[in-house]
Amino acid sequence: MSSIIEFTINENQEFIELNKLLKITGVVGTGGEANVRILEGEVKINNTIATEKRKKILPKDIVELDGITIHVK
Repeated sequence: MSSIIEFTINENQEFIELNKLLKITGVVGTGGEANVRILEGEVKINNTIATEKRKKILPKDIVELDGITIHVK
């Protein structure tokens, strides 16, 4: 089962870090879980595997994990 989450970056910020995005959207339960899932190569950004915990996620990026897609605005 897949689902789509629309996430809007705060207007005071240019980006959000990948591990924080996964936690804020509830895709993972904790920041620690986010870090492990990223380091294990389970997360994709724009169809490319991401292994950088604090990767800057910008508007228009698409993040995927476990059938969940996050569209960042």
